[in-house]
Amino acid sequence: MNTSTGLAEARAPADRLEVLETYAGVPFVRAPDSAFEGLPDYPWAPRYVEVDGLRMHYVDAGPPDGPVALLMHGMPTWSYLNRHLVAALAAAGYRCIAPDHIGFGRSDKVILDDWYSIARHVRAMAQLVAELDLRDVTLFCQDWGGPIGLAQAAEFPERFARLVIMNTWLHHDAFDYTPAVRRWNAGWRPGGFYAGNVPERLTIGWLMMAATGRATREALAAMAAGQPAPALSPADDAVRRAYDAPFDGLGHAGHAGARRFPLSIPFDNPEGGAAADQARHFETLLGWDRPIHFIWGADDDVFPEAWGRAWAGRYPHATFDLLPDAGHFLQDTHGARIAQLFLHRARA
Repeated sequence: MNTSTGLAEARAPADRLEVLETYAGVPFVRAPDSAFEGLPDYPWAPRYVEVDGLRMHYVDAGPPDGPVALLMHGMPTWSYLNRHLVAALAAAGYRCIAPDHIGFGRSDKVILDDWYSIARHVRAMAQLVAELDLRDVTLFCQDWGGPIGLAQAAEFPERFARLVIMNTWLHHDAFDYTPAVRRWNAGWRPGGFYAGNVPERLTIGWLMMAATGRATREALAAMAAGQPAPALSPADDAVRRAYDAPFDGLGHAGHAGARRFPLSIPFDNPEGGAAADQARHFETLLGWDRPIHFIWGADDDVFPEAWGRAWAGRYPHATFDLLPDAGHFLQDTHGARIAQLFLHRARA
């Protein structure tokens, strides 16, 4: 398969980007390898599969013959989110596969917003699972990793042995979208706070600093107004740079995948968000009779504790563990604790 047969140039606002064209003529950009050097707590060499002429990155850590843990990420993160969880599970004997969705991490970033859809992300993940021939898989999913990862378990149940569900959802008619979800969606619409400021005034790294309590939302507003960025500790600043690494030098065009996730939430975009597929997967997985564990960050106004408990309550055999001081991105702040809870449950 022919990938990237020449170089072309494209100009986004305030950017000059090198664009590679796939065999299908889809333009994409790629962060330089140098952007990923020396990231804290992320020692793994990159690995790739080809998906529709695009390079899709994944981490492969731990013993190659160990039971498989497939660790998904959501918006606006990448496999770096799961670094502490990967390290702990690999040390416990698991083979950890942590992919980056197209548009994120070390994966290629198509620069056409309309190219992205949840169905396309689901197909890409299915291709990775099939190409690596992953079996007896424990799925760890959070945020958009839920709809994308749980689709794999619903469609290919023979490959999956256990589910670990964290602060996510599957769309269905009875699901009540919180005000926080609706604000997030609105913020990425034209004229919204995020659409108007990312990446020109606010980077993904700074969004993650606020989302994980390393900076305040007031600080983001001040930065959007032209004020200097707040000081971070050296450790926190290194994490910020790691979340910014995938978009290094890629400007507005390179953030297309990140922009598209918030605009694919099914209450707003049923087709792009694969609403019907999500509802079907929700119903299919209500029949899941293998181990299923819910590990939930309580300090999350996006997917609150009450929703996590209600979902877990649909399974008489489910376990539910609450992390009272964890928020939406619990893998970042509580990865080792999540691994500890999971391993205790898996060995019980």
